[in-house]
Amino acid sequence: MGFVKGMKPVVGTTPRVVKSEQEWRAELSPEEYAVLRQAGTEQPFVGEYTDTKTTGVYECRACGAEIFRSDTKFESHCGWPSFYDPADSDAVLLREDRAMGMRRIEVLCASCHSHLGHVFEGEGYETPTDQRYCINSISMKLVPVPGAEA
Repeated sequence: MGFVKGMKPVVGTTPRVVKSEQEWRAELSPEEYAVLRQAGTEQPFVGEYTDTKTTGVYECRACGAEIFRSDTKFESHCGWPSFYDPADSDAVLLREDRAMGMRRIEVLCASCHSHLGHVFEGEGYETPTDQRYCINSISMKLVPVPGAEA
């Protein structure tokens, strides 16, 4: 597991799914908790969904909310699953992250405010949005579409 920092509450919005830190710790593995609830980062190229091409819906591993769909996933070769757009405009929250001496935009689940990853713009990928939502595999759970090809 990479750098782990404490998570600050999201200002101006209340999560739809609210649990105590003890409840989160009981429901999530230590690795999941470190990323989702403490804004850690899994190591590159080791995540379960980095190279997955299965058709389906990606849900927040903490609360089950739909956050991304496989039709917006693309190969960025950055070491983490990449998407060019969330499943719904309200599926994720974005906030400035100045940790580690740089300015980045953090991606959080809108439903439970768990940390998912970061979004980057203007990198030159040939995607409709010119955005790369770089998401930790451990933050998601893929629900395959029944009967779809992998």
